[in-house]
Amino acid sequence: MKCLPQISEAEFEVMKIIWKYAPISTNEITDHLVKTTTWSPKTIQTLIKRLVTKGVLSYEKQSRVFVYTPLFDEAEYIGQESNTFLNRFYNGNITAMVSAYIDNEKLSKTEVDELRSLLSRNQ
Repeated sequence: MKCLPQISEAEFEVMKIIWKYAPISTNEITDHLVKTTTWSPKTIQTLIKRLVTKGVLSYEKQSRVFVYTPLFDEAEYIGQESNTFLNRFYNGNITAMVSAYIDNEKLSKTEVDELRSLLSRNQ
């Protein structure tokens, strides 16, 4: 798996819109984000520029409009971040991670039941 660039929480919010609606213009991204954040259009444009600079987005100019496309999909990014978290805090030991969540009551009974179901499918 290729190593994807790290992105901030704010950049991730922009990416969620782009992953959902790509290809998408600057104005469309802004329209979505001003409804769910307190960011100004200028802030959103800055975040988009950062994502282009980091190699996360490609863009194409269509007349006077920039249209953006992600260079990797959301599942790839989340998979990488999950692995980073697992390795950083649990030395790659998923059993230790799940145990810590259960011991600290971070998982509901429903979540534990769902995990049991997933694990039984994997046998």
